[in-house]
Amino acid sequence: MADSIEEAVWFKSSASDPDNNCVEVTALRCGEIAVRNSRYPQGPALVYTRAEIAAFLQGAKAGEFDSLTA
Repeated sequence: MADSIEEAVWFKSSASDPDNNCVEVTALRCGEIAVRNSRYPQGPALVYTRAEIAAFLQGAKAGEFDSLTA
């Protein structure tokens, strides 16, 4: 569970919705990145490699996922 990740400092985007609901991320000691739902912080966390996060961010910046919010 996400709340059991030791020494995690979770943060979220300043672009969160008005209720402050968003995904939160933290860097893990092993170099990977954990992602959790801020509405359910005690729930599961998804863990990605830095390369996976970089590929996602590159796609997001290029607009590849814009159709999901339209």
